[in-house]
Amino acid sequence: MEQEYRRTKTTVSLINYHFVFCPRYRRKVLVNRVEERFRQLVEEICQENHWIILAMEVMPDHCHLFLNALPSDSPSDIMARVKGVTSRRLRQEFKHLSHLPSLWTRSFFVSTAGSVSRETIKHYVESQKKRG
Repeated sequence: MEQEYRRTKTTVSLINYHFVFCPRYRRKVLVNRVEERFRQLVEEICQENHWIILAMEVMPDHCHLFLNALPSDSPSDIMARVKGVTSRRLRQEFKHLSHLPSLWTRSFFVSTAGSVSRETIKHYVESQKKRG
């Protein structure tokens, strides 16, 4: 199933990004309730900003996030919002994370995914889970 182009008053676009980002020192903190809450927060952030999550896989020490965004949203702004909000909220809500000055590293990987189908993305994300 191919994705549909997104339209605004002045643009027609199909921009898909693949992000990979890690907690500081690759700590295995994204487990159990922290993982569940992280997923909820990412979904809320994406909904607020009109980003469409195509696939998300959370491993204990990193996250793969495929999303569709509008041309007005740069990859660095997307990551700043996702990492900033999730870092602050998770450190407030989970005592064992509160000692960290920041949950995430400053770096991230991003790649454009073009018009890759949802099935291809899902297959890739599932294969990453099996490798990790």
